[in-house]
Amino acid sequence: MPSAQNQLVRTQQEWLARLDEVLQRNTAGTIKADETNGFNYGLISDLKAIGYPQLAVPVELGGEGLSLTDLLLYQERIAKTDAPAALAIGWHMNTVLQLSKTRQWKESDYRELCKAVLERGALVNRADSEAATGSPSRGGRPQTTASKTENGYRLTGRKSFTSLAPVLDYFIVSAFDEDADCLSDFLIPRETEGLSIEATWNMVGMRGTGSHDLVLQQAYVPAAAKVNSRSGSGAGQAKGNQSNAHNLCIPAVYLGIALAARDEAIRFAKSYQPNSLPHPIAQLPHIQQAIGRIEMELSSARHFMYAIAGKYDSQLTVANEDFAAVKVYAIQTALSVVDKAMRIVGAHSLAMTHPLQRMYRDVRFGLHNPPMEDLALSQLALRAIEEI
Repeated sequence: MPSAQNQLVRTQQEWLARLDEVLQRNTAGTIKADETNGFNYGLISDLKAIGYPQLAVPVELGGEGLSLTDLLLYQERIAKTDAPAALAIGWHMNTVLQLSKTRQWKESDYRELCKAVLERGALVNRADSEAATGSPSRGGRPQTTASKTENGYRLTGRKSFTSLAPVLDYFIVSAFDEDADCLSDFLIPRETEGLSIEATWNMVGMRGTGSHDLVLQQAYVPAAAKVNSRSGSGAGQAKGNQSNAHNLCIPAVYLGIALAARDEAIRFAKSYQPNSLPHPIAQLPHIQQAIGRIEMELSSARHFMYAIAGKYDSQLTVANEDFAAVKVYAIQTALSVVDKAMRIVGAHSLAMTHPLQRMYRDVRFGLHNPPMEDLALSQLALRAIEEI
């Protein structure tokens, strides 16, 4: 193996070991956050302490230049222990990495954000979703408005699903810019007057993402806070593989859940021996068949995801349809694997003290993360039709 490849593997192993140490230390926080509809502050704090959020900053700005493959490996590993925290911190990673590729902002604005991430572990996420518009990927115009003042803007509106809200330092808020008659993005610090977080997140799963509402009531920001303008919904985003690549951090989280479910099922099968059997159920043919199907499904989905990531990292062109296909296939796989794992474990998996019931609730949320399945399938169908 070439020395460069050896170093890459060593770096991955070192980071996975750091993550394992942090995750083991915060396992109780994962359970508590789910039970209390809270937030695993300890895990996010420890991830900041080891420099995980900083990995998203590009090399030329002082970061480590995290590859897409590494991002997926690390997100998958975090999700095996705490899927909500993985999904939440993943939005920070996704945001910084996408901005580094699209370079939609002025270079000075992006440098300042990266400086904050590097120097104090600042966390950032986009605030796009609104109750009236549904998923931002559907193209609805935000009802949040930005009104120009003499020296800046006043923003008014409410954003939902603002993951990582309890600890975010910056919000990238999309608003209808009344003066420019277009959509604009504003980088808003947490301490902005008129900005507040309303604790509205109370879902059946992914309870620890802290995806509360961001409320803006005539929140004042200086003119420099406007970092990007778009002539239409989604306009201004880079074309081709730059716009969607890092969204693969989403399917990585759900495959992490599936891997954890697989481990739970196998541990149970190896240890559970009812008094009607002379051996653990892992030796039963139908249990082995179920485990074999889990292995096959996980292997296929992970190979697909990492193959696309590797192609992207090698600077080969990857169509947006392929990124979308990875997400859809990964979610279908994760749902199937968790279901099979629960069938192996049986009624034990339904106990509120059993981790599989939490995985079952969490994995359902993949259906509602972008890109939406119907859009992804339509894109794949149209491409196939055009090719024939």
